[in-house]
Amino acid sequence: MYDLDLNNAENLHIHFIGIGGISMSGLAELMLFLKASVSGSDSLSTPLTQKLSQKGAKIFYPQKAENIPDETDLVVMTAAIHPDNPELAEAKRRKIPVLTRAEFLGQVMKRYKLPIAVAGTHGKTTTTSMLTQILLGADADPTASIGGILPSINGNFRIGSDDYFVLEACEYTNSFLSFFPKMAVILNIDADHLDFFKDLEDIRSSFKKFASLLPQDGTLIINRDIPRLDEITEGLKCRIVTFGSGRDADFYPEDISYDDKGLPQFTLIHKNNKTDIRLSVPGEHNVFNACAAAAAASLVGMDEATIKQGLYDFSGTGRRFEHKGTLNGVMIVDDYAHHPTEIKATLATAKKVPHRKLYVVFQPHTYSRTKALLSEFAEALSMADEVILTDIYAARESDNLGISSADLKKKLDFLNTPCICISSFEDIKKYIREKCFNGDLLITMGAGNVVKIGDELLEK
Repeated sequence: MYDLDLNNAENLHIHFIGIGGISMSGLAELMLFLKASVSGSDSLSTPLTQKLSQKGAKIFYPQKAENIPDETDLVVMTAAIHPDNPELAEAKRRKIPVLTRAEFLGQVMKRYKLPIAVAGTHGKTTTTSMLTQILLGADADPTASIGGILPSINGNFRIGSDDYFVLEACEYTNSFLSFFPKMAVILNIDADHLDFFKDLEDIRSSFKKFASLLPQDGTLIINRDIPRLDEITEGLKCRIVTFGSGRDADFYPEDISYDDKGLPQFTLIHKNNKTDIRLSVPGEHNVFNACAAAAAASLVGMDEATIKQGLYDFSGTGRRFEHKGTLNGVMIVDDYAHHPTEIKATLATAKKVPHRKLYVVFQPHTYSRTKALLSEFAEALSMADEVILTDIYAARESDNLGISSADLKKKLDFLNTPCICISSFEDIKKYIREKCFNGDLLITMGAGNVVKIGDELLEK
C-alpha cells in the first residue's frame, strides 16, 4: 500500500483528477495549506476551482494526458473517473502512484491525533455536523470533512489543527475500508447501494470490517438497536460504547417531546448524568443522531454544558429538512431523503409541522435502488397526502432494469395514495401552482436535482 508522508508535504506535487468535486476540492485546499504543490483538472471552471486557483493550484480544463506535470509524485482521482480517462492512463504509463479519493483521505487521517469517522446508512452528514459544531463551540479547532454544507464553516470542509479530524465515512464501494480511524461511529445498518452490495448481509459484513479497523486503544460508538449487534462487535479489541432507544444503551434519551415547530427536546441519560437537550433541527431521528454526537463528544472530554450548547447551536445542513421559503402561504422544504427509511423519518418530521395538506415531489435515485426497494418506497411515501413522481434520476446507472416511476405509482395506487407521474420539471411547477394552497406543506425529496423545483418556484 502507498504510504503518504504529509509531514513533508512541501516536497510533494499532487495532481487531482476531478479537482472541482466538493470533497476533492477540500482535500486539494488542505494540501495547499500544508505547502504541497497542487495541480488538477476538471471539465469546466467553477467557483470551487477558481478559489483553488487563487490559492495557488494550477488547474486545467478539460482532462487530457499532458495536464499531468512532469514533477507529479501522486495522482488522486474521484470514484467517477472512468478507466479510460486520458490522465489516469498517462499516470499509469508513467508509473505515478494513483490513489482514489477514499484511499487518499485515509492517508490524510494518519496525520491527526484523533481521526473520528462517522458511518451508517443514514444520518452521517447530520451527525458529523453535530459533532463538528460541538467541537467548534469548545474552541477545539477541528478539521472536518462533511457530506453537506454546514453554515458555521461556510462549506463542507474545514481546515483546523492536527488534534481532531471529524469526517463522514461512506460505505458505498467499501470506501470507508480505506480509512484509519481511532474513533468510529456506526449510526445504523440498512439495505442500500444494492448496485454494489449483494444484499443486507453483504452490507453488514462491510460494516463489520469497518469496525475492525479500530486499533486496540480505539473506540467504537454504535447503535444498540442494530439487529444482531453482537455479530458486528464480536471479536473487536477496541472499547465499545452504545447509544440507542433503551436503557441497555450507554447513552439514551428519555422524555422526548416536541414544540409547535416539531423541534425535539429530551433528557440525555449517561450513567448517573442527566442532561436536558434542545435541538434546532426537527425529527425523532435527529434525537438519536444527537445522542451519537453527544457520546463521541463526551468520550473526547467535552463537558455537558458544551455538548448541550453545541447541539442547540446546530441548525442543520443543506438539504436536510431545509426550509427554503414560502410561496403564497405554501411552505417549501427540501430534503435529501432517497431511501425508504430516510423518507419515513422525513415525513414523520413533517407530520409534526402544522400544515393543511402534505405534498411530496419525489425523485427516485438510481434504477437499482428503486427496483430493489419498490414496495418499501411506496409504503414510506404513503405517509404523504399526495405524491408527485419525477423520472428516476439515473446518477451512475443506465436504464436497463425495466423499472420506472410508473411502477412506483402502481404501488401507491394500491395503497390508495393520490399520486401522479410528471416528467418535466416545468410541468411539475405548473401543477404545484395549481394544486397547492395557503397552509400546505410541499417537500421536494431525493438525492438528485429535484431541489431545483423549489428553488425555481421561489425565484419567481
